[in-house]
Amino acid sequence: MSSFDPMAAAIDWLDAYRAADLSIVDLFSSDAVLECGCHSDTMVTGRDALTEYWRQRFAEKPAGVLERLQISDGMILVSYAVPDGIVQATLKFNDAGQITRSQCGPLQF
Repeated sequence: MSSFDPMAAAIDWLDAYRAADLSIVDLFSSDAVLECGCHSDTMVTGRDALTEYWRQRFAEKPAGVLERLQISDGMILVSYAVPDGIVQATLKFNDAGQITRSQCGPLQF
């Protein structure tokens, strides 16, 4: 039985984001896909591209407080504050506890 806790892994992801810690890239699998719809639709794959994405993200849209954390359809939904509103990210994990797919965008009310 796996001791992997996807909710705890999602908190680790948000903590790394809030700390502007590039170790966030280590939370992604080697074949992970990140889709960002915060400004324009962006699709990121590969370690180098993820590293550059996060460098820019830390500077342009730093994460603030956790607004909501929930499980939906086997994925984790993380809503968090950024300077210009709330973003919701969806994180899908593999059995090894790595993020295989991430999607984010502004939370629409």
